[in-house]
Amino acid sequence: MDQRWVYEVGDIVKLKKPHPCGSCEWEILRVGADFRLQCLGCGRQVMTARRMVEKNARALRKKETEQG
Repeated sequence: MDQRWVYEVGDIVKLKKPHPCGSCEWEILRVGADFRLQCLGCGRQVMTARRMVEKNARALRKKETEQG
């Protein structure tokens, strides 16, 4: 199971377990050794290790580009 996704700010990542609010989707706000994620259900922001995100990611939706 070799998932090699390129994570960028603005992407939406779906994680394995839901947040207590019920949402599984998170927006990436910061990328590096740690990620800052914002829950799309309640707006809570968390910092977590890159390894945890890569391990628990189930889907990645790229940010929508603005094209006139």
